[in-house]
Amino acid sequence: MKKRHITPSATSLPVAPRTEADGRVRQYVITMTIRTVCVVLVFAVQPLGWWTWIFALGAAFLPYIAVVFANTPAPEEAAGIESPERQISAPAPTVDTAPQVPTVIQVNETPRPSLPAPKSQESA
Repeated sequence: MKKRHITPSATSLPVAPRTEADGRVRQYVITMTIRTVCVVLVFAVQPLGWWTWIFALGAAFLPYIAVVFANTPAPEEAAGIESPERQISAPAPTVDTAPQVPTVIQVNETPRPSLPAPKSQESA
């Protein structure tokens, strides 16, 4: 039988470190892929023109940008404690000036009258 893993409810936890690291690695790989495309386009695009300089600048500066973004952790949000239960506000208390008289319920018990024995049903 396979064990089921039930994740507990957590309403105010930050992003898991593993998830954050995976996101930064993904962003680094995407940026470096764009840089590789720029390097290939610098040599592949002919005739040389202003776009060749754009590709060369991309090939030169994208590694720096990729490393800076990959090493910058996500900003931590100020997470307050949240209750998973619904918050219901209590009604405002009312002030009565009249004294409260308790309600009294009176129960009178009397014995039940005995019932006559059931008559037997005769066929006619």
